[in-house]
Amino acid sequence: MKPSIPKGTRDFSSVEIARRNYIFNIIKEVFENYGFQPIETPSFENSSTLMGKYGEEGDRLIFKILNSGDYLKKVDPALLIEKNSVKTTSSISEKALRYDLTVPFARYVVQHQNEIVFPFKRYQIQPVWRADRPQKGRFREFYQCDADVVGSKSLWQEVEFIQMYDEVFKKLGLVDTVIKINNRKILSGLAEIIGEKERITDFTIALDKLDKIGVEGVKKEMLSKNISEKAIEKIKPLFNFKGNNWEKIDLLTQLLDRSEEGLKGIEEIKFVIKYIEKLGLKGAILELDITLARGLNYYTGAIFEVEANNVEIGSIGGGGRYDDLTSQFGMKNISGIGISFGLDRIYLVLEELNLFTKAEISNPQILFLNFGEAELFHCMRAIKKIRAIGVKAEFYPDSVKLKKQMNYANKREIPFVALVGEKELKEGKYTLKNMSTGEQLTCNLEEIILLITV
Repeated sequence: MKPSIPKGTRDFSSVEIARRNYIFNIIKEVFENYGFQPIETPSFENSSTLMGKYGEEGDRLIFKILNSGDYLKKVDPALLIEKNSVKTTSSISEKALRYDLTVPFARYVVQHQNEIVFPFKRYQIQPVWRADRPQKGRFREFYQCDADVVGSKSLWQEVEFIQMYDEVFKKLGLVDTVIKINNRKILSGLAEIIGEKERITDFTIALDKLDKIGVEGVKKEMLSKNISEKAIEKIKPLFNFKGNNWEKIDLLTQLLDRSEEGLKGIEEIKFVIKYIEKLGLKGAILELDITLARGLNYYTGAIFEVEANNVEIGSIGGGGRYDDLTSQFGMKNISGIGISFGLDRIYLVLEELNLFTKAEISNPQILFLNFGEAELFHCMRAIKKIRAIGVKAEFYPDSVKLKKQMNYANKREIPFVALVGEKELKEGKYTLKNMSTGEQLTCNLEEIILLITV
């Protein structure tokens, strides 16, 4: 049987790892420059920690882990006959792979609240898993790079996160990006004025798909969720919501003039846009997008999504404010806000735009060839000294034909090769070959170090 990997997962070559680390390092540098501290959480959590935090659609995408041993032994036989998968799952699976990093972070905050200094600024770079349908830019295993602040309701946090997005993408060479912003209070206000507040989740999930399924698709989905045609007619202006940010705010203010919650969301948006305009951005554009909903139940205020222009890949980042996520774990009145960078989609964008020139694989600077036990021992002493000064050095482990060893150096793109034969061994020297010019010199170790570190 031909070996394979599960759909939605990938192997990574050395070059791909080098490029991914290039992205990781830039994001990490910006996170730490803004005062965020790293933490890590387990790859799997108790199912009770994750379930019910992401809405019905999100819960379906969580990978469940079967209990150890005979997991069917404790299941009620009646459930097996009934074939009720929901009830059976809770009996055979107590743990699940994490769906994102935010809910585990909320659990972490509650569990470690006595050790944390609030406001707590953390960043986390780890993989997550979703049982989604694999497609370009959408994987079942992927990395998230998250930064969150808990313990502060200040809208200055929103301003700072937008600046962080802008700075990371500027450093990556992605200057043509759009940071979309909306506010869940505005969406709640819209649901309120059309008389569908009890269907806020269905309303926002459908509205969020406007750019994917179009106006008619959104209307059809809303009708299927029992949102009335009369209600849909009231929000018709949203389907062609144009103008600059302030013109959109004026239109929203008129539309939400009878919704206290909606008007509060508008005031929050105005604060953020005003100060971002005053502070300026390095390359990104901030755009108010009223259809942006991000279908996660825990958002309560500002929501963000980032897209790269001229690249058909979708969102490369997103996040928002959550005022009561920790209350689900017994800790109330702790407001939080966070953003995430989608590493895998960012990778695809940088690759498509040919922006990986700074992320080449780090090969050894010199390869010592193997002409026998005594000769290689002489080389090993040199390698030890070269590595001690921080220069990458390697030796060929097997005493095989010279051609094979030289081919290895060429394929690995190693710039220098050192040869030690009987003559060099007797004199305590080395023959150094420059692989790009073909030039050969007989020299001592100090001279080798000077030549390969120029």
